[in-house]
Formats: sequence, structure tokens, C-alpha cells
Amino acid sequence: METYEVFKDLAIIIIFAKIFGILARKLKAPQVVGQIIAGLLIGPSVLGLVQQTDFLVMMAEIGVVLLMFSAGLETNLKDLMKTGPIAFLIACAGVFVPLVGGTLLYMAFYGTAPWGSEKFYQALFIGVIMTATSVSITVQSLKELGKLKSKVGTTILSAAIIDDVIGIIVLTFVVGFKNPDSNPGKVVISTILFFVFAFIVGFILYKIFNKLDKRYPHTRRIAILGLALCFSFSYIAEVYFGIADITGAYVAGIILCSIKDSDYIAEKMDINSYMLFGPVFFASIGLKTSIDNISGEILLFSLCFVLTALAAKIIGCGLMARICQFNGKDSLKIGVGMMTRGEVALIVSQKGLSVGLLAPVYFTAVILLIIVSSICTPIILKILYSRDKNNSTI
Repeated sequence: METYEVFKDLAIIIIFAKIFGILARKLKAPQVVGQIIAGLLIGPSVLGLVQQTDFLVMMAEIGVVLLMFSAGLETNLKDLMKTGPIAFLIACAGVFVPLVGGTLLYMAFYGTAPWGSEKFYQALFIGVIMTATSVSITVQSLKELGKLKSKVGTTILSAAIIDDVIGIIVLTFVVGFKNPDSNPGKVVISTILFFVFAFIVGFILYKIFNKLDKRYPHTRRIAILGLALCFSFSYIAEVYFGIADITGAYVAGIILCSIKDSDYIAEKMDINSYMLFGPVFFASIGLKTSIDNISGEILLFSLCFVLTALAAKIIGCGLMARICQFNGKDSLKIGVGMMTRGEVALIVSQKGLSVGLLAPVYFTAVILLIIVSSICTPIILKILYSRDKNNSTI
């Protein structure tokens, strides 16, 4: 009987996720927000229509791996290489300041903790969640304003790509350090060895895929082999290097992002993700979010979490942009453009929950951050650009 319950759960998740995703889009919010709310509504905390099961957990894990693989596929290495040190410095500041800000925020609420303790890593992980940047909302806003290809727009996009790479590396280190059987030296060496392995093997695989792509262009076998590469790197990262599986999936996407049919592979992956695995993953966030234990303290923490996360990106990225010779107005635009959060923040949060670094009740703060940043960023950018005396930017 339990086997057939799975079909019922999947049907409910897909229907509710789609309906609430459409409603969120009509309200000018990211669809993922609607899917998360759908999961919360049908989950144990509200209607109780769907219960979290091992099967749904595994489906959600596949969903997050596919999302990170797609993110890697959509990375433009040429643009990444052209951005130079400016975008890299802005991205570094955009990771460092939120990381420190989130850690200090947690300690301000729950007390300081000695280096290496469980509480210390929980505090550090709050900072890790804040490091993620999602510029999909910013991209749309800049398009509407006609500023996407300006120096400011290009810098925001490039810095966001680098930001996510650094954020994944930071996540890898923090999850590795949290393991009681690990030591700092071992974690550092394992991480370095993984990226050395990924570079060498990835280069060879890129050459192989490039030849296959030229011989069998635009065929499903390329997409199938790409999916196999994604799962293989996820497995290798976790089992042989102790690295998060999502890091392996992201690297697999990076390996294939420069072949001619990378967009074709991404399109095929999006079908799987959009139809099934994506809704299950985002709905599972809602299923795991606990509102039973939400207190006044948690609500206050969530509010401070949102304010800190938004301010940290503006301060970190904006100040570094100013140091890199952008004028004051454009520095502020870059800081605001970098403050949106989305899928990557959810993916990081999910990983924190699975390894015991984040309690389900804190998903409320993450969801609130995504909603607020998605609404505020376009509005603030429009105001900033409307105050320009002319339409040109440096």
C-alpha cells in the first residue's frame, strides 16, 4: 500500500506547487517561493496532506543535484575569464561580509561559541547561507531598464557567478570541518585534491564530450551522458573526497558549459527539473519547515537575518566597487543588485539541514529573505536609475 501512497504524494506536490508557483509569478515574486509555500501548506504543519518520507527525501536530493548541474551548465566561462580582478574582488567582499555578519548575528542571539564547537559551526553556517547570490530578478530588472549590458550590469552578473563558486567552496569547507572525524588539514587537502582531480579529469572529459558533440550534434545521447557525468561527480565528491554532492554536480556542469550543445543539455535537464524533481525539492523545503516551534525570538531573529543579509551585500559589494573606482551611485547599484537570494540559498540551507547544521525552524528566515530581497531589489534599482541625470553609466 505504501508504494501507491507515493503516487498520491507526488500528484499533490506537483499540483499544489504549480498552482502556487503561478500565483507567486502573478504577484511578481519568484515561482520557487510559491512552491515552498505549497510544501508548507500541504505538509504536517498545516493540512497534513503529505508526510516527509525517505523516497521524497531522495527525490529532493536528486532535484538539488540537477539544479546545481544546470547552474554549472549555464555558467559562461569566457565571460567569467574576461571580468578580471574587479568582479572577483567584489564577489570576495560579497561573500566575506555576509559570512562574518551572519556568524555574528547568530552569536548575538545565542551566545558566543569556541572555535570548532558544534555551536560555532551552526553560527558559521548562518553566514554561509547569506553568501549566496541569485541575480535572476536583478537580470530582469536591468533588462527592463535597458542597463543589462552596461558596465554596472556586466559587473553584477560576473560577480554573481564568481560569488556562487566561492560560496560553494566555503560550504564545502564548513560541512567538511563539521564532521567530528575530520581535521582542518584533512578537509583542506581533500578539497584541494578534489578540485585538482576535477581540473585534470574534467579537461579530459571536456575533450571527449567536445568530440562526441561534433560527431553527434544535438542528440539525446549527449544529454544522457551529461546526466551520467553529473551523478558520477556527485558520487565521487561525496564518497571519495568527503565533498558535498552538489559541489560535484556544479563542477560537472562547469566541465560541459563550453561545449557547443551545453544549452541543449541544460534544456533537457530543465525538463526533468521543471516537471518533477524541481517541484519536489522546493516543496520539500516547505514540508521540512516547522512553524510549530516558531516563537517571538525566532521571528525577531528572522527579521534581523533578513536585514543583516541585505545590508551585508550592499556594504561588502558596494564598498569594494567604490574601492575599484566605481562612483558612489554605481557602487550602490552594484551592492543592491547583488543582494537578491534564491535557489542557491535554499540549496545551501537544505544541505545544512541534512548534515545537522541548521534546524528546520530557521527555514522561515531563509524564505523570508528570498521574498523580501526579490521584491525590494527591482524597486530600489528602479529608484536609483531614475535619479540619474542622464541614461549613461560608466
